[in-house]
Amino acid sequence: MEEIIIGCHVSYTKDSGLVGSVKEALSYGANTFMFYTGAPQNTFRTPVNLENLKQAYQLMKENNIDINNVVIHAPYIVNLANNKEPEKWDFAIKFLKEEISRSQVFGVNKIVLHPGSHVGLGTEVAIQNIADALNIILKGEGPSILLETMAGKGSEVGKTFEEIRAIMDKVENKQRIKVCLDTCHINDAGYDVKNFDKVLEEFDKVIGLDKLACLHINDSKNDLESHKDRHENLGLGHLGFDTLIKVIYHPKLKKVPKILETPYVSENNDSKKRLYPPYKFEIAMIKNKKMNDNLISDIRNYYK
Repeated sequence: MEEIIIGCHVSYTKDSGLVGSVKEALSYGANTFMFYTGAPQNTFRTPVNLENLKQAYQLMKENNIDINNVVIHAPYIVNLANNKEPEKWDFAIKFLKEEISRSQVFGVNKIVLHPGSHVGLGTEVAIQNIADALNIILKGEGPSILLETMAGKGSEVGKTFEEIRAIMDKVENKQRIKVCLDTCHINDAGYDVKNFDKVLEEFDKVIGLDKLACLHINDSKNDLESHKDRHENLGLGHLGFDTLIKVIYHPKLKKVPKILETPYVSENNDSKKRLYPPYKFEIAMIKNKKMNDNLISDIRNYYK
């Protein structure tokens, strides 16, 4: 079987810590994973349990999970693009500095960050604000910040490779600034993922493939250039299974971790009281390179 680095978003809780995250990833058949170090909708964080961390390292070693392929995602409420309220901007910088310190405790060297939204300031000003913040945050050596490609919803910055590059050009510590490419986002931003070789060629020309440090693998509920950012389960959206398989197994991206962020599946079509993770089944499809036409029903039956 062709070896790929494939994982998904997993939970991280105070009680189970990183051990719980590793166990969840393994239960899905993953060999890497991404996690928030606390709730993604706030900046409250609890101290890292070092004994738990030691156990997690051992579990990863036993199951061939390389810590260098593990990814932390910064909370999506952090917005470096807008400095209308300086105290909020300063808080975002302070929090990201702390998040970098936490990632160093975990031993994780990749932190995915949404560039932010300009909220009326304009893209050019926002790009400068993001770069100014990163120049405060990225001092010396440490984990890399991975700017995520965005769908262009609202006033999001980072909807084109040129916008991402413009931020990177203004960041002084070049070694610590990289990119996370999201398949749903770039589709919704207007990049034709079905012609992925061309997309990759453009990425290489504008940013450089050496800067691509993570892939978020998501289908899209919306068509090309919709600027909506609504993820869909693998093979059930506008990109389709075959397109995403070509992305995942692209020969130029073998060493890049691929992370699923596809939606949880509702208990039934009318109820959202219970939600089931799709990753065990989607990772199996990826490994088999074969679409499961009963994906949703199989997930529901498995977790009932």
